[in-house]
Amino acid sequence: QVQLVESGGGLVQAGGSLRLSCAASGRTFSNYAMGWFRQAPGKEREFVAAITWSGNSLYYADSVKGRFVIYRDNSKNTVYLQMNSLKSEDTAVYYCAANPNDIPSRWVRAYDYWGQGTRVTVSS
Repeated sequence: QVQLVESGGGLVQAGGSLRLSCAASGRTFSNYAMGWFRQAPGKEREFVAAITWSGNSLYYADSVKGRFVIYRDNSKNTVYLQMNSLKSEDTAVYYCAANPNDIPSRWVRAYDYWGQGTRVTVSS
């Protein structure tokens, strides 16, 4: 089992920045691909970004490309999502997820473990 705990959400004005963190505990973290997803009210959970264990392969949703950066520190068992130039449409609950197959998938079903989410609200 892997436990994931997100933090760093909050209220920010449009154009601002936030950094989300996801701390992992339990089984080894370093063999897992990690992903960030988000879910806005009334919408399905959607892919935001993903990273392989090595950190060498990164993937982003088109809606966040150029604004968000995913990275990880395996020595701290933590993955981060740096969010810049935030827009009102980025408002959502953000979830991190772990895939033990080290595949940075865009699909929710590829991930076995999920955090409880952290809320991001961007005011316009």
